[in-house]
Amino acid sequence: MFELFKIGFISVTLIDIIDIALVSILVYKLYDFMKGTIAGQIFWGLVIVLILSFITQAIDLKALGWLLTLVRDIWVIAFIILFQPEIRKLLVSLGRNPIVKSFQKKSENVVINEIVDASFELAQHQHGALMVIVKSSGIAGIAETGDLINARITKDLLRSIFFPRSPLHDGAAILKGDLVESVRCTLPLSTVTEIDGETLGMRHRAGLGITEQADVISIIVSEETGSIAVAENGKLTRGLSKDMLTKYLNAKLSTKTEKKIQNFLNIFNKKNN
Repeated sequence: MFELFKIGFISVTLIDIIDIALVSILVYKLYDFMKGTIAGQIFWGLVIVLILSFITQAIDLKALGWLLTLVRDIWVIAFIILFQPEIRKLLVSLGRNPIVKSFQKKSENVVINEIVDASFELAQHQHGALMVIVKSSGIAGIAETGDLINARITKDLLRSIFFPRSPLHDGAAILKGDLVESVRCTLPLSTVTEIDGETLGMRHRAGLGITEQADVISIIVSEETGSIAVAENGKLTRGLSKDMLTKYLNAKLSTKTEKKIQNFLNIFNKKNN
């Protein structure tokens, strides 16, 4: 390989420069992803350990090198354990990338009208509801926290599930394809407790929390106000009309591009501002 220059006895080539640049970008992106969290502090601790390991090898500090070698041998396992939530979020964000999504088969068989009709009939009676629509990634672990039913989605079924006296109304319903996969499911709560000065209830925090960890859409019907909100990618959009919810779900669950979806959200936000 063509040599660019030398640092002492070390030859530096174009491939070396590219390699260093890619590693630098990767380290920066990882830190930026975890910045402001406890994981970010742990991340820098691991970086320091790796730097010390290289230094001890270079100047041949045997005792310190031996200790750092022990840490280095188990750092992969420690990394996975310590950064499990961050790794999961990173993989989910990669899966949401438009380039990756272009290779995935999108579900066209979601009964959007049934979901929308059920949501607004529940809202009219102020019956609280939380429905999670699975997009590209499955959430089998979440579905298993409830009761598996695998029944075809219908308006009447959804209304029956979230009827206040129903034994199944607590928790979330997982909707996958054209089926209600599971009901009474427990969702992870978001750490966000208020938006625009308004405190979020448990149902909204749960609907928001699952979208922070998986590629899903949450529909939340407020028991207190009868309003409808949707959550996706860790963002909550409230006060949707029936027409807006229909357009939103059609855009998200069809082959339309992310740009069109974003334009829809921008128009909606401008109307509210």
